[in-house]
Amino acid sequence: MEALHLTLLFLCSLTLVHSLNPNCDLPSQGSTLRVYHVSSPCSPFRPKTPLSWEESVLQMQADDKTRLVFLTSLVAGRSFVPIGSGRQIIQSPTYIVRAKIGTPAQSLLMAVDTSTDMALVPCAGCVGCSSVTYDSTKSTSFSSLACGADQCKQVQSTGCSGATCSLNITYGNSVIVANLAQDNLTLATDSVVGYPFSCITKTTGSSLPPQGVLGLGRGPLSFVSQSKSLYQSTFSYCLPSFKSSNFSGTLRLGTNGQPINIKYTPLLVNPRRTSLYYVNLIGIRVGSKVVNIPPSALAFNPNTGGGTIIDSGTVFTRLVDGAYTAVRDEFRRRMGKAVVSSLGGFDTCYTVPIGKQVPTMTFMFPGLNMSLPQDNFLIHSSSGSTTCLAMSSSPALNVIANMQQQNHRVLFDIPNSRLGISREICSLLLFTMDVTSLKRRLAGI
Repeated sequence: MEALHLTLLFLCSLTLVHSLNPNCDLPSQGSTLRVYHVSSPCSPFRPKTPLSWEESVLQMQADDKTRLVFLTSLVAGRSFVPIGSGRQIIQSPTYIVRAKIGTPAQSLLMAVDTSTDMALVPCAGCVGCSSVTYDSTKSTSFSSLACGADQCKQVQSTGCSGATCSLNITYGNSVIVANLAQDNLTLATDSVVGYPFSCITKTTGSSLPPQGVLGLGRGPLSFVSQSKSLYQSTFSYCLPSFKSSNFSGTLRLGTNGQPINIKYTPLLVNPRRTSLYYVNLIGIRVGSKVVNIPPSALAFNPNTGGGTIIDSGTVFTRLVDGAYTAVRDEFRRRMGKAVVSSLGGFDTCYTVPIGKQVPTMTFMFPGLNMSLPQDNFLIHSSSGSTTCLAMSSSPALNVIANMQQQNHRVLFDIPNSRLGISREICSLLLFTMDVTSLKRRLAGI
């Protein structure tokens, strides 16, 4: 009875979610890390002044546009990726994990980014960086990488600062200067010895990097490749809803603990950008209808880089014009006579209640269908007065973004070249109240 009572207390406690304080210091368990949204109470990067719903949506759209330019540039004929600017890589990824670098370990928050390889770390003494940095002088395991090092040869825009391999990247009015280095990196309970990363020494312009980047791409300098002996190039994540600020998801490293009953679709390799996770999106169903999308809009093209990628750093899914227009028009048709308005880059918004007539939506891949709950493709204002279809058009690349991935377990199985997706409610409550306090709290409901 006591166990049943505690279970009921836990379920009832979900109604208290917005009044409970999140526990931001819960330790990682095994090879599973907590994943937080960058604007959650556990993130020092959340806006100091709360934004209105419309302001936050417009800000996310602006960041997404920059992110899309970055992703598109990656498939435009480059065989490997340069270290991007702060705005390109740092500002857009919206989920962070806690990492430890050096000996003794220094704690640092890093963005989860499946579309980049080299880690990017703000270092002590950096001009223009955030106040939280990594101090290499306090680590006995730190070493700089020389110009002749193999890692230096694998990155574009490198030069020599004395004997040290250095980077100098320009983007818009932003410039990032960094040195290539290596040190021990610990995620969860395991340490990768001699992990290569870019140590930022200076940043100017408007692209100020507030956090580090954990590259989870497939390139040789990514965490996935560097930790191959530990985790067999396998990882998964479940991203919590960004509107549930008191919740966290998980990043699970290695084959242990991964879901067994999960469906897979093949991963494709683009020779122009082997790090990106391409999948074969073969159709999109709105309601009961498979939308009539031109085959060329979804086709994987290794010559041009066209096709569909799954990305952790883009917020809203982007579809090339032919695909987006077809999906949007079918969605509007299913919505009946409701008047359509726009908000920023969203061209299908409604200012009247629309709950009953909203159709289902499913992304279709060989081997699996990804059915999206409404919260994964509709964004609602806090007052409930405006609802928008949270997708928009792209000039050349389809991107399955993190809003559409929320509350799904996404499994990257690199050795078997496959991607698994299954529904998982990973917005788990983090709270510090003990059972006695919880009983007292519930007694007053």
